[in-house]
Amino acid sequence: MNTKRHDWTKEEIIALYNKPMMDLLYEAASVHRVNHDPNVVQVSTLLSIKTGGCPEDCGYCPQAARYHTGVEGNDLMGVQQVKAQALRAKASGSSRVCMGAAWRNVKDGPEFDQVLEMVRTINKLDMEVCCTLGMITENQAKRLAEAGLYAYNHNLDTSEEYYKEVISTRGYEDRLQTIDNVRKTNVTVCSGGIIGMGESVEDRAGMLVALASLNPQPESVPINALVAVEGTPMENEKPVEIWEMIRMVATTRIVMPDTQVRLSAGRTQMSREGQAMCFFAGANSIFAGDKLLTTPNPDVNEDMKMFEMLGLTPQKPFTKISQPKTVEAEDSQYAPLGEKPKWSRPGHTIERNLEASGKKA
Repeated sequence: MNTKRHDWTKEEIIALYNKPMMDLLYEAASVHRVNHDPNVVQVSTLLSIKTGGCPEDCGYCPQAARYHTGVEGNDLMGVQQVKAQALRAKASGSSRVCMGAAWRNVKDGPEFDQVLEMVRTINKLDMEVCCTLGMITENQAKRLAEAGLYAYNHNLDTSEEYYKEVISTRGYEDRLQTIDNVRKTNVTVCSGGIIGMGESVEDRAGMLVALASLNPQPESVPINALVAVEGTPMENEKPVEIWEMIRMVATTRIVMPDTQVRLSAGRTQMSREGQAMCFFAGANSIFAGDKLLTTPNPDVNEDMKMFEMLGLTPQKPFTKISQPKTVEAEDSQYAPLGEKPKWSRPGHTIERNLEASGKKA
């Protein structure tokens, strides 16, 4: 029951996903209890340190500069601003701060140096630090690790096949290469995806095959329900049914037994009862805070009330993996290389993305 497999087939995962609900829940909850404390949930706070103006064309994202979503862009936050937000998150029960920047990929220079200082600052607060900054090279990953980074998030989003219907400005292989670059360090991997973008069950299974095939499997897998934002190409997608979310969480738990499965975007559309079912099915991590980058999220006080009602306890930091050491900038072994990696641009056309980018605000 706690044996990890890296050879799951799409057919096996589809069969799991489509099991009678009671059988699926029983299996998932059983796997969960063997590998995790079912009454402990890891709480992360997601902080947008640089918002809007992204050059990519991800069909779900309100931060893409080409779509007219009303998102106000801001420059990179200061280190002290980030520290204040981290202290606030810690006081509210979060053990991890995840910093997101709307970049295609990391570029060596003053802004990346500033992010490294943010990582050092938060790690010294005895909190886990995660970053999601787009594609990164091996040297950049090593510099983040040296600063004290605990996790790096880079989602696969969906199956490789359906990915071509969502994004045309970066390739699936680039995502896998970024994860591989992170794996050359002691930084843990956070990688998951989004359901509700118009994909099929086969695509959901395909994404789980890709994640489960990674060796080691990601330490954290966020499962997002699409938040359809007006102005994006996916603004008219129907909300994800709670039963779809429960099935996706349960299937993920069975396929990746050691992984922390995170309820991410879309929780504002879920009742407490629906979230409780997700926890029973194997979810053991959430994003807390009033926003997830630019989309709404339940109030942290409401989350704590829910935890109390369900008898759940927030996970302490560094429970799974010990706290990384921070190396100060002046003692760094890794110098910026000024790299200009040739991340791919597939260049195919996605009609709904083109149509959305041509609309007036």
